[in-house]
Amino acid sequence: MASLKFGQHDGVSRPFSDSPPTHYTLKIEAFSLLKKYSTSQGRFESGEFDAGGYKWNLVVYPNGNKKKHVEDHISVYLKMAGANSLHIGWEVSADFRLFLLDQNTGKYLVLQDANLNKMCLHRAMLEMGFDRVIPLNAFADASNGYLIDDKCVFGAEVFVCKERRAGKADCLSGINFPSMNKYVWKIEKVSKSKTECLESQPFNAGGQTWKIKLYPKGADNGSTHVSIYLILANPEKLSPGSKILTEYTLRIVDQLNAEHFYSKGIQWLSASGIGWSNFITLGNFKQLDKGYLLKDTCLIEAEVTVHGIAKAL
Repeated sequence: MASLKFGQHDGVSRPFSDSPPTHYTLKIEAFSLLKKYSTSQGRFESGEFDAGGYKWNLVVYPNGNKKKHVEDHISVYLKMAGANSLHIGWEVSADFRLFLLDQNTGKYLVLQDANLNKMCLHRAMLEMGFDRVIPLNAFADASNGYLIDDKCVFGAEVFVCKERRAGKADCLSGINFPSMNKYVWKIEKVSKSKTECLESQPFNAGGQTWKIKLYPKGADNGSTHVSIYLILANPEKLSPGSKILTEYTLRIVDQLNAEHFYSKGIQWLSASGIGWSNFITLGNFKQLDKGYLLKDTCLIEAEVTVHGIAKAL
């Protein structure tokens, strides 16, 4: 058998074993087709198999994992099947060994961490494995026994060593081209309203649905101020612990002098949104020459820009 030369400092040991893999075997009978017709991401994903109480897939990059700048080796990884396989906030430590059959001798080349370190999986990282399993030219050399008559055999062993609750984690994603959305709410016959709280129609901004809540006589008993709030119309759809980076302006329009009363800012908003119980005094709001309440009609404007979302993992 031809001598194989691997990187001496890649942190992977490659002993041989007479025993087949315990948990999964992937037999490929047309490797050339796999190389030619792997997905646009250049990978082939096996069917699911069970090990250690979880479901897994074997992921093979027959031309190397280009995302990791690998072009002259085969790359193989173990993937936890389904993003929901692992509960939020949990992590799993596992001992993973990859097998590659030498069809000339019946022995398996076994790849494992050289220091026997356990690999840790969590919701932010659901794959583990080896970027450089074997050079493509050595794999294709029939004298090495790994690829014969276009056939090869991979295998996997997964031993779950530890499961534990991890610390709190968030994932922040930004919006590349955020756009400002403006909503105008016209409220007529304000003084004749029989409800303490008025709610606008829902409006969309930054992929979220919002609405405005107005308390013309204040949100608290005996209040001397108008109260106003910007909230999510469907707060239950925002996953627990998530926040939205929101730039906002809320204004009561001066319909006479264009000297509007407003508040603006940018901050992380939770499902409860943002609001002001003492937004403007009732005296100012009702003063005729201010133009905020003209012919018992009020105009509220909201300008909302969503810049990003932080989701709990």
